Parts: sequence; structure tokens; C-alpha cells
Amino acid sequence: MTDKPSGNQKRKMRSAARLFATQALYQMELSGQTVDAVRQEFETYRFGEVIDGDELAEGDVETFRDLLENAVNHQALIDQMTDRALVAKWAIDRIDPTLRALFRAAGAELTQSSTPPKVVIVEFVDVAVAFFPEGKEPKFVNAVLDHMAREAQPDAF
Repeated sequence: MTDKPSGNQKRKMRSAARLFATQALYQMELSGQTVDAVRQEFETYRFGEVIDGDELAEGDVETFRDLLENAVNHQALIDQMTDRALVAKWAIDRIDPTLRALFRAAGAELTQSSTPPKVVIVEFVDVAVAFFPEGKEPKFVNAVLDHMAREAQPDAF
């Protein structure tokens, strides 16, 4: 008999999936790997991986797959929306590749899911904190995602 995750466990699994999706998109950009290859690697080896005695979270497979597929399939739309949210001198191709991956994953959720925009913003600001714990990037991510969310789902504000 398998135990079904509780509501809190499901939330944590979706949060982990967002982090994994950001990592996967980053890996795809830098390595040139296909979405299928990266998805398989993450689902087979990264979800629940033990590193230095610490076990990584199990990601929600459905959320991970949705974010990855939608980020790839709607990349042009998401990148254009991100460009509009960035200041004029900072086109998406000039920003850090980790942030670019984060904006693509968040943009996929903002444009292709029913998740409330405020939840998406909070979740991906947390992802930014995980990658940039001492930097100003989380505040930057918050501002850009707020702009993107207002464009993607104006009725939610």
C-alpha cells in the first residue's frame, strides 16, 4: 500500500518541482540537451537524490513536466513578456542564465496554468533565494514577475 502525500507534502513537492524545472531549463540552455533527455535525467536521478548525506526533495512529476514542456513550447512568448518586464537596457539574453531559466519556468506557470499569480511569484522568489541567498536577485525577480503576472493575468489583480 502506498501512502498518498498530505496537502503540505504536495505543496513541498510542487515547490521542489519549480526548483528542478529552473535547474533543468538552465542545464538545457548550457548543455544543448533536449527536453526529453533532461526530463528523464531529473526524474530518474535528481528527484530524491542524496548529496553529502542530504536527501533532495521529491518533486511533483506532473508540475515538473508541465513547467518544462510549457517553458519550451511557449519560450518565445515568455521571453517577449520577460523582455517587456525588464528595464530597457537589459534584454533577456543579457541576464544571468539562472535568472533566464527562472523567468521561463515562472512564465510557463503564469501563462499556462491556473495557479494564482501571487503564488507563482512567492514560489519563484523562493527559488531565487535558493540560488542567490545573499544577493539582490530575489527582489529583482519579485519585480519582474509582478510585471509579468499583471500582463499574463490582469484580472487577478
